[in-house]
Amino acid sequence: MKWSVSVLIAVASVAWAAPAKTADANASRMKHAFRKPMQNGWIFVHLEGSPAEIGYQHGYLLAPEIADAHKAIKLSITHGSKDWTFFRNAAQNVLWPHVEAEYRAELQGIVDGLKAKGVALDLWDMVAMNAWLELDPYYVKFADASATRATGDHCSAFAATGSYTRDGRPVLAHNNWTDYMTGSRWNMIFDIEPEHGNRFIMDGMPGLIHSGDDFGINSAGIMITETTISQFHGFDPNGAPEFVRARKAMQYSSSIDDFARIMKDGNNGGYANDWLVADRTTGEIASLELGLKHVNLTRSKDGYFAGSNYPIDPALAKEETDFNVNDPSSGPNARHIRWDELMKENRGKIDVKLGEKFLADHYDSYEKKIAPSERTLCGHLEFSPRGMKDWQPPYGTAGAVQNKIASAAMAEQMSFAAAMGHSCGINFKAAKHLREHPEFAWEQDVLRDLDSHSWTTFKVAR
Repeated sequence: MKWSVSVLIAVASVAWAAPAKTADANASRMKHAFRKPMQNGWIFVHLEGSPAEIGYQHGYLLAPEIADAHKAIKLSITHGSKDWTFFRNAAQNVLWPHVEAEYRAELQGIVDGLKAKGVALDLWDMVAMNAWLELDPYYVKFADASATRATGDHCSAFAATGSYTRDGRPVLAHNNWTDYMTGSRWNMIFDIEPEHGNRFIMDGMPGLIHSGDDFGINSAGIMITETTISQFHGFDPNGAPEFVRARKAMQYSSSIDDFARIMKDGNNGGYANDWLVADRTTGEIASLELGLKHVNLTRSKDGYFAGSNYPIDPALAKEETDFNVNDPSSGPNARHIRWDELMKENRGKIDVKLGEKFLADHYDSYEKKIAPSERTLCGHLEFSPRGMKDWQPPYGTAGAVQNKIASAAMAEQMSFAAAMGHSCGINFKAAKHLREHPEFAWEQDVLRDLDSHSWTTFKVAR
């Protein structure tokens, strides 16, 4: 076959034009986004634009980290439970129909950004990753009555204001309890400037459109965190995914009332938490205990709320959990007692520096001694011969993986302080622990060291 010169020129023009067009489109989507070099264990990223653009930037900038986080989440959620196909199917058939268009676009954007970087994770992988905290055990127990895995006891936190704080304004603090496989990847600082709603800064994991442990501050003055309600059961497959509601509340709340309304709207019972919220503009704090059947909102302009995974409302505890509220030796109850002690002892003095000290506390209120374990605010399951009922076995690789705190003054600057690893300074060394406890050898492909880092202040860019 003979080709004319004009045809060859046309073909060549198309061949050269396609890469240029692709490069231009990529540059347009990425022009406002960036990531900073890791600082004290944290990766800071700025994402900005439409939902699809924010998602693309997220996937493109964090492709290696998302692939790594997926591997850890997949192992954590499937060990002793269902296989990954089960969770992908739930993501597609149960959760996706209730995901709003804005967050559908953002999730697809992440997949597109990953594809541009050669990472072959699809939409259902990303939805399952975002929903992993509500899929197992909440959805698993709904789908399979024989499932036995209990809700994990995740996190210690407090919100204080009025006569309890040094300046009379809110202080909010939280440390994230989870397994060290996934927790060592919970090292993101997201600064997100969306097309609609409030700008916000939050911690998180690569690939998640929500914080996951839910510490964040938005430009309307709302400060948010939570702790899980222990041994909770209940799930509504017709409700909206928790990860969607949590992200929407972070982005669109301009008051405590807004926050409560968004979280309650379509509540599916997944990842049931006691949410601690502060409004820096009014000085008010609130506790939203969000069960499936029982929802309780309590507010104060002079007081504190503490969270350590215990159910507050007696009816919720009785009807929606298997938690023993009368056992002072349990981790959540022991930490509850310790929080009350610290709040009362330090009334009028609580500030960021004191809050950082609280999050590193190793006092066991049950045994009345310093002994880091599941009973201390800075959690160390790796030292506990007891473990935690149905969540972690003795010497489990889990505990407080990172820490955050903010005052109202910091929230005005859209900033908070964060410490990766145990804020007490104790490092977790994976190889050493696996040698001493070979029963956790199944974790070795993803378990890594969790080193402690100093407190670092992060704020939104420009």
